[in-house]
Amino acid sequence: MNKILIYFAIKYAGSWDLIYKALEEKEEINIPELEDSLLKIKSKCITLLDDEYPICFKTVEKPPFVIFYHGDISLLNNNNLVSAIGTRNNTKYGEICSYKLITELAKNYVTVSGMAKGIDTLVHKYTINNGGKTIAVLGSGINYIYPLNNAVIYKEIKEKGLIISEYPNVTVPEQKNFKERNRLIASLGKGLLVVEAALKSGTMNTVSHALNYGKDIWCVPHTMDKKSGCNFLIKQGAKLVDSVSDIIEDLN
Repeated sequence: MNKILIYFAIKYAGSWDLIYKALEEKEEINIPELEDSLLKIKSKCITLLDDEYPICFKTVEKPPFVIFYHGDISLLNNNNLVSAIGTRNNTKYGEICSYKLITELAKNYVTVSGMAKGIDTLVHKYTINNGGKTIAVLGSGINYIYPLNNAVIYKEIKEKGLIISEYPNVTVPEQKNFKERNRLIASLGKGLLVVEAALKSGTMNTVSHALNYGKDIWCVPHTMDKKSGCNFLIKQGAKLVDSVSDIIEDLN
């Protein structure tokens, strides 16, 4: 059954709906094609049926049938995961705040983010630079580096942390893939740290998933002259963070 899940994941480029449809309709398996597709996998992978599959993914909407990965898969079941995300267009303020918070969190917690431009990249960078472990959840194929200028950090995470995707090989990302990716980022961490966010953004989409999972939301406040997603979330009850102790006291 594992091979069949992997076969459909490759055939349908990780599309949950198409994989589910193929399983539901008992689509005929072409054995030579199945064996050929398994040889074309350019990463490691686990399926929904494997022991290493994270328990938290089993409770998300549309749990991935297959997780393709590079790195230390055991990090998925680490008990000290913290998700951290933010805008792709961060300010110097966001960079400073990320540095202060992530360098401290990385001492005792595994960070989770989406390797997007901006705050996500800083989360991975500051974690690795401080000897910590980090997980990158991609919205593209496991071997498709996006954005391309993240090639160096991709290699570092691959060697020192974990990169995962429900999309095989070099599947080109579509907009919907990033929204689907967000549910996994939200589910992995004990809580979600937000550093700079637009009111309408992928960051806010991830927050909505985290709230559905009952996760703590920690937000760095922004100046009053900006239409800040973080300030909006704080008004709605998210925890205002001005030091890493605000996060750690909720984790202990």
